[in-house]
Amino acid sequence: MKLLAFLFIIFFTNSSFSQGRKNIFGDWAIQSIRPTPPQELAKKLTASYSTELEKTRAIFKWITENISYRSKVSPARRDAKMKQFRPDEIEDSGPLKPLSERVAENVLRDRVAVCDGYARLFKTLCDFSGIQSEIITGYARTGFSKVGDRFKSNHTWNAVRIDSSWYLLDATWASGYFTYSSDEFVQHYNDYYFLTPPVNFIKDHFPEDIRWTLLTDPPTFKEFERAPFKTHAFVKSKILSYKPLKGLIEVTAGDSLLIEIETTNTDKYLVASPSVSFDSSGLLFDTTTTVIPASSNKIVGNKISCIYPVPPGKLGWLHIILNDEVVLLYKLKNKKDQID
Repeated sequence: MKLLAFLFIIFFTNSSFSQGRKNIFGDWAIQSIRPTPPQELAKKLTASYSTELEKTRAIFKWITENISYRSKVSPARRDAKMKQFRPDEIEDSGPLKPLSERVAENVLRDRVAVCDGYARLFKTLCDFSGIQSEIITGYARTGFSKVGDRFKSNHTWNAVRIDSSWYLLDATWASGYFTYSSDEFVQHYNDYYFLTPPVNFIKDHFPEDIRWTLLTDPPTFKEFERAPFKTHAFVKSKILSYKPLKGLIEVTAGDSLLIEIETTNTDKYLVASPSVSFDSSGLLFDTTTTVIPASSNKIVGNKISCIYPVPPGKLGWLHIILNDEVVLLYKLKNKKDQID
């Protein structure tokens, strides 16, 4: 799950909550609250709010700002944070508590977690705040080599009930992302994963229990796994639509593949390359492979497109770069190959 937050997909937030969201939530007011036992922390986080929406937001925002994803480089960060409070402040020698509460206490003690810890901490704080929530287990699109394979559950997120309606959110992916070239976790809040519309959430979260798609007509798993990979830059680039729609494309050498992206960004240029690497100066392209430069771009309104000529030989990943950032990845296969 190294690339858990690197592959972002959601590009619109539920309109009922998105308008003026930064104005109605006092996110700044909860940042200085120290980690304490879950019940006490929940009380502190929600004390200034009266609605379920505000309380949910306070809990979610505090978690994403104060908990880091556990990785190979997390210990130093964790040790620094642990100096800010005493670990025994959140320990209890009483009767055995529910699993989620015990996990929540460990997360608050260490200030790091994987997705299960994020989800259980969120649920525990909601429970103590009188807000109904659920822990959802399923499959999340997090890797570069999975297209066309069969999958198993690899991620955990939450559903929350606000004013009699259910909503989806993912505190793990909202808290930050991993860099391309290292195991370093970058703490960077992403609001797209707070109360994400189900029609968008399903694009990278597929629950084991299909009911938790919150869709009246959810896609099949086969439809879900065939979509292209979207990176964190996909969201930042304000992409409204793209072509092709399928992530696994069957082609023949010499084919002309139309790549099209619709975005509201004023400045835009598009590059398609089968090979990309990264260094401190940015993107590096392998000049021995077919790279479609920005000069081939065609811009009509908000849409920018280019034609990628499929080269002979072995095919693999095709990187779609918008304004110097990889936003989409497609997997190309020769037509003679069997597609699973």
